[in-house]
Amino acid sequence: MAMAPTVKVVLGSIAFGIFWVLAVFPAVPFLPIGRTAGSLLGAMLMVIFRVITPEDAYAAIDLPILGLLFGTMVVSAYLERADMFKYLGKLLSWKSRGSKDLLFRICLVSAISSALFTNDTSCVVLTEFILKIARQNNLPPQPFLLALASSANIGSAATPIGNPQNLVIAVQSKISFGKFLFGLVPAMLVGVLVNAAILLCYYWKLLSSEKDVEVAQAAKDMIAEEDVTSHRFSPATMSHLGSMNSQDWNSMIESIPQSPSINGEFGHVETLRNRVSYSENDIRPATSAGTESAKVSNASKELGGVGGIPQRREEGASGRRYVRNGSWMSGMKEGFSNLSLEEKEIPVERWKRLLWKTGVYVVTIGMLIALLMGLNMSWSAITAALALIVLDFKDARPSLEKVSYSLLIFFCGMFITVDGFNKTGIPSALWDWMEPYSRIDSAGGIAVLSLVILILSNVASNVPTVLLLGTRVAASAASISLAEVTKAWLILAWASTVAGNLSLLGSAANLIVCEQARRAQFFGYNLSFWSHLRFGLPSTLVVTAIGLLLIRN
Repeated sequence: MAMAPTVKVVLGSIAFGIFWVLAVFPAVPFLPIGRTAGSLLGAMLMVIFRVITPEDAYAAIDLPILGLLFGTMVVSAYLERADMFKYLGKLLSWKSRGSKDLLFRICLVSAISSALFTNDTSCVVLTEFILKIARQNNLPPQPFLLALASSANIGSAATPIGNPQNLVIAVQSKISFGKFLFGLVPAMLVGVLVNAAILLCYYWKLLSSEKDVEVAQAAKDMIAEEDVTSHRFSPATMSHLGSMNSQDWNSMIESIPQSPSINGEFGHVETLRNRVSYSENDIRPATSAGTESAKVSNASKELGGVGGIPQRREEGASGRRYVRNGSWMSGMKEGFSNLSLEEKEIPVERWKRLLWKTGVYVVTIGMLIALLMGLNMSWSAITAALALIVLDFKDARPSLEKVSYSLLIFFCGMFITVDGFNKTGIPSALWDWMEPYSRIDSAGGIAVLSLVILILSNVASNVPTVLLLGTRVAASAASISLAEVTKAWLILAWASTVAGNLSLLGSAANLIVCEQARRAQFFGYNLSFWSHLRFGLPSTLVVTAIGLLLIRN
């Protein structure tokens, strides 16, 4: 492709440069708008600068990739609700034989779960659990966090749904799910084992030392308690409930219609107010707690005869409150009948949940079978997502809220920005210069190509690297042999994915583990850039090299 006019090249480079800076450093001081807004800004500048037309910009958005991303995120949300990741967490600690055994288990569980449910999802749900296990057993968290992040990246290379760049490769190359899987599974399995061996060698002394030394080492990186914040998901529609104080509760309670003539509802309102007061007393000093409880007791006595209606409450076996407004015996009978109904409902609810969880697992397995059969990956994932929504038989908003729509928007902007940058001719010119040295018909060419992918993936991020190099690498392989095209795509998938282990900024999974660990309540830990790089650099080079020897086309 010939170079575009100079003005278009300059303006396109500026737009791509802005996108790159905000994608790699989303909180830069001069424009802290984040990755998603940065990708949209880059796309908009490409259109405004007339590097790309509005029609071409819309055409650049790859809907099959977005559909596959959306479907897999919805399926992952339902799997999380079905306790899939809780079971994986229990598997980590089940009959564990020590710190080294735990490290090896984390590598395997993280790799397998990432291949099936994406690396980001696995890191989100397993990070705090691993921190908890490490702290409870007085183990240093660092090797286990590195095992989680690095194994998640390596494991995600095995399938098209393991990470975003593999989604792009699978859609653009039209390689079937089964062919993709069988081509990279050997490299993934050996890569995970080699990565675990490097971790064990690197941290052998630390994992073998006495517990008091381990605790001291772990304490060095522990975050102060006041700096730790919870990362629990809280839907926006319910966020106001968690921030209410006792005055808010009292005002809300007072807004309830208070009619003393309807079966003691006024007494029920006062019970709510008293419960709020009791909850406040639990966190106050003992001296003030006694005074406040006395006030509550006196207030309740004064309210006992409001409206001339004597109100006496009895505590039934079921823990329910009954206001005496008629026959005491009838209230007791009603309490026992309600208790028996609840006891009957508990097994029913358990069976319903068990059947629902089984349905979730069956639908997920069906999706994987459809992918292995070579059916359309995007529509298979969307169909599975909709099947789970229907199976749930309730408002799907809580599950749909867990979809990362910002990631989908980021992809839209990135597609447009990268397509505009391609139209400047710069990527083609650079590839024309590198292509003679990067042909995959020789070991040296594969090594050079892999090194270029490793560097670009850490400089420009792995998904833009795949978008920039994908078709060019495939075209170069096609000039050698049509049979080499699949191998070229798989090399790109392997190298761009494992490249994420090189540095902390190499992949989103690394950043997720780092942030989740830092914000984890009670178990906060700071995984620094340099501590990751010391392990990540040798591990990435060794695992990438070994995996390249095992890729099958």
